[in-house]
Amino acid sequence: MTITAANANVVPAGTKWAFTARRVARDDVASLQPDVSHAVSGDLVLAQIVGLGQHKKIQLAEGRYSESYLGDYVVLTCGDRYAEDQFEAVAELDPAGSDLVAGGGVIGRVRSAHRKMSPTTRLRPLGLLLDDRGEVINIARYALPYSAAPGDLTVIGVVGVSMNAGKTTATASLAHGLRRAGYKVAALKVTGTGAFGDFNAYCDAGIPVVADFTDAGMASTYRQPIERIERAFETLLAHARERGAEVVVVELADGVCQAETAQLLQDSLLREKLSGLMFAARDAMGAIGGTAVLREMGLEPFAISGLLSTSPLASAQARAATDVPVVPREQLLDPDCIVELTRGVMAPYPTLEKDLAKEVKTAA
Repeated sequence: MTITAANANVVPAGTKWAFTARRVARDDVASLQPDVSHAVSGDLVLAQIVGLGQHKKIQLAEGRYSESYLGDYVVLTCGDRYAEDQFEAVAELDPAGSDLVAGGGVIGRVRSAHRKMSPTTRLRPLGLLLDDRGEVINIARYALPYSAAPGDLTVIGVVGVSMNAGKTTATASLAHGLRRAGYKVAALKVTGTGAFGDFNAYCDAGIPVVADFTDAGMASTYRQPIERIERAFETLLAHARERGAEVVVVELADGVCQAETAQLLQDSLLREKLSGLMFAARDAMGAIGGTAVLREMGLEPFAISGLLSTSPLASAQARAATDVPVVPREQLLDPDCIVELTRGVMAPYPTLEKDLAKEVKTAA
């Protein structure tokens, strides 16, 4: 970071700034508040690594991993986490020692952990970062300004049976295929815990407009009011539209039974905006059960993908039981397949479909 007169004695030289703090103006740091007991989600925390555990690397604001060492100073964001395969954590800090609950830079207190997890990397909170007015710096301060959701976007949701079902690969592949087919595409992650894995995957797929909930001022969407998540969703859609997007592929974290995801799918602005929905599953039973849950919500996926799609036998089982096409990554990347697969999804936007068909014909 750049050391200035204001923060030279606050944040030590060589301190690592995590991904969740990437939008923060570092020159705003003026002092440190040692009392961390009243920290809330989104507050910036200066901490020192005192014990290495599950997360042995920090995802830096610069978009790369950094190996962690005992004694490292790090700027993290206080936050919650919901991860079935890792940790459940809440945005609470203990001056005696707190947990690194996500490698993207989220500090809090673990409430439960998957049995395969090692003990957390332990941190000693040194204080909350303050500005020159003595106010705690929260990443919400640096969020994109709120804008109402535009009405002229095709919004395709990607949800899954659980975490690690292949949602991000499906999202990035679908967005890439749509881009190759001639659409102006954006990829958004609207729920989850701050980390650069999904963000970078979308960028690697060549998607010109990429953003996530941290751009809307949240380190994590777990335990956040649905109204706040909806406003963030609106802002991200508007951000995508301002940058020329016609089609937005939106990934929701975790599974359809996770509290915030379920509520968003059942009754929210996000549901109202969905033009279509793709489902990701690990296996045939997950696809069958997840599709049934979606149908109970009144939602019909136009395709199933995810890890399931790497198995021809499992794909056949899921297709026979759900009557929904199972689409592997290779087909999602193929513009001709995408045109056919999303024809019904694009139907409300005939001018876009007409332009798409024209561009595909010209490319051929």
